[in-house]
Amino acid sequence: MGKFQRIKFFVFIIIIISIQNIYSDGFIVIPKPPISIPELPGPFPLEVKYHKVDVQINEQTATTFIDQEFYNSSNQRLEGHYLFPVPKGAVFKKFSMFIDGKEVQAELLDAKKAKKIYEDIVRDMKDPALLEYSELALFKVRIFPIEPHSTKRIKISYDEILNKDNGTIEYLYPLNTEKFSSKPLQDVSVNVNIKSKNNIKNIYCTTHEVDIVYKTKQSAIIGYEARNVKPDRDFVLYYNTDKSKLGLSLLTYRETGKDGYFFMSASPGFEDDEMEVNEKDITFVLDVSGSMNGKKLKQAKKALLFCINNLNKEDRFEIIRFSTEAEALFNKLNKVEEKSLTKAREFINDLKAIGGTNIDEALKLALSNENNGYRPHIVIFITDGKPTIGETNEDRLLQNIKKANASNIRIFTFGIGYELNIHLLDKITELTKAYRTYISPEEDMEIKISNFYNKVQSPVFTDIKLKFGNNIKLFKTYPKDLPDIFKGSSLTI
Repeated sequence: MGKFQRIKFFVFIIIIISIQNIYSDGFIVIPKPPISIPELPGPFPLEVKYHKVDVQINEQTATTFIDQEFYNSSNQRLEGHYLFPVPKGAVFKKFSMFIDGKEVQAELLDAKKAKKIYEDIVRDMKDPALLEYSELALFKVRIFPIEPHSTKRIKISYDEILNKDNGTIEYLYPLNTEKFSSKPLQDVSVNVNIKSKNNIKNIYCTTHEVDIVYKTKQSAIIGYEARNVKPDRDFVLYYNTDKSKLGLSLLTYRETGKDGYFFMSASPGFEDDEMEVNEKDITFVLDVSGSMNGKKLKQAKKALLFCINNLNKEDRFEIIRFSTEAEALFNKLNKVEEKSLTKAREFINDLKAIGGTNIDEALKLALSNENNGYRPHIVIFITDGKPTIGETNEDRLLQNIKKANASNIRIFTFGIGYELNIHLLDKITELTKAYRTYISPEEDMEIKISNFYNKVQSPVFTDIKLKFGNNIKLFKTYPKDLPDIFKGSSLTI
């Protein structure tokens, strides 16, 4: 394979991962099979013998440990690429490979240095375990040699801060890509150990049959095991803790003579008493293009009907359906009355999926609705996020949204399906300081919809700014633009 072809192959792999939104455990791809394997003319994945996951959750911090073994069933010595798209916001901790039965730690290097050292090792015919960071949060490791009829064992771990949504903490481990294994997995297991200062309650897994054991009121173990399967969905676990008061926590760290670091978490928690409900304007934008056909449109309708049925009597609302073109139901923000609600329900039930996806026109129409100024105006955008008509370039599309959004309207995105353009939907929510959620076609929508809509309805703090004393010099913070804080959620900086 020539240098240009090799670069082209890696670009292809990265684009595939970006489009399909595969935030996943790692898998080994053989980019160019040996000539002696004519039945495999193109890239193919290695067989996965076993896949074991151990998760330690303490409050909202999760550490995920992964142990995988791959098998080369061919008669040839192979060179492969271990690919691991890291979940957004996760911090890579450790990578190691087993060489001649001994565990060898990998060194995290920049791409240029990793490539040079790798080429030196290949010339000496040694096993490399150099971890190379690429764009799109993708880590990749070149692995050579993979001997015929032999295994390669890999261990990996990363840390992440879990989302807390109306008191519900969600942990997701992406098992979905194991369907790319050349054969069913002989053994797959996920073991989750939860510890919390508050009492743990309502542990449930919506995707897999799990065994739940409460060790104490503040700790629990959740286990999943299966054999001879090809997992085709992600492992998603939810649990609740007791209600807490408004709180702020700060952790700092500094080595002598070096710059310091901080981690801050702010959470408004819950209020037992009914909160004052502010009147607001909501524009619902629903994607009814051909790509939404089937389960996705059914889920979208269900989500929209839930929102309509839970509007407050002082609210005003509008519904925009879009495919090749965008069409508004009322052509203005309308009062919440039985007549308008009945018309909205009929409109939603009659929707059918057909045509292209003109996101640009739909959001411009939504942002053009008159805003009284004193009433908050938000947009709820339900889609699979794949523009095909009008402006399809993501950067220009975001610029158009920014230009049309003179009133700083929040655009909340509700993504549906497996093949989401999460990159675009994330950018829209970040641009407008809003909130987003995603749901697969097989998921139970009730929890997702209610948490999403309750959060959207109840912003606690908006336009947040972070200030430090004069004796502190700040270099970098993440996120750079602070989002709003909503009821039951938290902000980490």
